[in-house]
Amino acid sequence: MDWIVYGVITLIKTAVLLFVLLTAVAYATLMERKVLGFMQLRLGPNRVGPWGLLQPLADGVKLFFKEDISLPVSEPRLYAIAPWVTAVAAITPFLAIPFADTVAPETVEVFGRTVDLAQYGIHRGVIADLPGAVLFILAISSLSTYGVVLGGWASDNRYSLLGGIRVTAQMISYELSLGMAVVGVLLVAGSMRLTEIVDAQARLPFIVYQPLGFVLYLTAAFAEACRTPFDLIECENELVAGYHTEYSSMKFGLFQLAEYAHIITVSAVAVTLYLGGWQGPWLPSGLWFVLKTGALVFFFIWVRATYPRVRYDQLMSFGWKVLLPLSLANILATGCAVAWWG
Repeated sequence: MDWIVYGVITLIKTAVLLFVLLTAVAYATLMERKVLGFMQLRLGPNRVGPWGLLQPLADGVKLFFKEDISLPVSEPRLYAIAPWVTAVAAITPFLAIPFADTVAPETVEVFGRTVDLAQYGIHRGVIADLPGAVLFILAISSLSTYGVVLGGWASDNRYSLLGGIRVTAQMISYELSLGMAVVGVLLVAGSMRLTEIVDAQARLPFIVYQPLGFVLYLTAAFAEACRTPFDLIECENELVAGYHTEYSSMKFGLFQLAEYAHIITVSAVAVTLYLGGWQGPWLPSGLWFVLKTGALVFFFIWVRATYPRVRYDQLMSFGWKVLLPLSLANILATGCAVAWWG
């Protein structure tokens, strides 16, 4: 009986989270267009619905009914599956990200029996409270690279292939620095369970102890999410549209969904690791998490409106010669501090 209750509640939480996440991804596109329009003295979308609020719905309907062009590609099966691989890998990490303090009581009465929800950890605001949640998120999110590479190679287009090759080198370089930046938080918290990391920030957020780690993580996250100034895999002045040049309709839509879901994912992870997660006064815990994550998403958009794209050789040089040494130095300094002060 306990496992039935566990499964039902987990499915409900997953369905709700998926709906909220997909809605957030849709409106992240509107947020970007509105913010960029404001910063560039343009109006942005304002025709569909009041203040353009129904524009994401119109875009989704347009993509759904747009013609799906079939090309004589080299590998039609890989060409079709690549967008799904990228989208699923971008969405799945949210299963392990805690978004609120508690969303259910610790015990419930079912058919006259008391079921201990706290035993399974499902009373917390997280779908799967994993002991190694940090490793799970890093491992799953990195799988999106395979979708991009498969899409670029299977498209039988040289520009798409170059975009796929670029993302491979880019991910190897910046995944390493991103993982190294997170190690400092793990040393301070003494745990890889995200709920415990958030609980450990009850007094002070870890950005106070790890300011360099936060900057390194955020910089690597821009490259991880392939955002300006590190969006070299879809550099229009060199590669047309990069890896998704030959995609249309919902296949193209899935790649776009994955990009914005990735932005929200890395922002949510940064909030959890460095900014105290759901911690905050007065407001509900879930609202604090949403506000912090939204602020970081806004920062991603702000940077896109501000900085130009770097050259590819500058991107790789910065990753290996600057970010990686600083990440190693941060680990060394944090380890010495933890060993000295406990």
